[in-house]
Amino acid sequence: MTDTIEGRCLCGAVRITVRGLSQEISACHCEMCMRWGGGIQFGVDAPAGGTEVSGPVEVYRSSAIAERAWCGECGSALWLRDIGDGAPYELVPGLFPNAGGARLVREVYADRAPEGYALAGDHRRVSAADYARENPVVEETE
Repeated sequence: MTDTIEGRCLCGAVRITVRGLSQEISACHCEMCMRWGGGIQFGVDAPAGGTEVSGPVEVYRSSAIAERAWCGECGSALWLRDIGDGAPYELVPGLFPNAGGARLVREVYADRAPEGYALAGDHRRVSAADYARENPVVEETE
């Protein structure tokens, strides 16, 4: 965990300050994440109580259990977050200098990654079926 780190969207209209940003990045190849970001979706966890957000944030409820947010000015992706009070943020690592110092530790829906590229390195790779089994509220997508 880091102490306090500040991040921002592309235009700087949205500012995010986090106390306790995780040092672990997850990558996701599910259909929703691929459509949302145009490719792999990366996320780094931040505690709700340690996260302050200011600026023109727009939110879209992308499923029955989660929302996705972006800057209302430049469109930069900001987070994926489960619905509910106190739910942690899964922030886009690119908001922070050097991705907040976090490193890739997990790739979900790894078996659904496009054939044209692959993430290198030694990290946990989770299949769509295994992810759905570990997270029963998530519906497996084709």
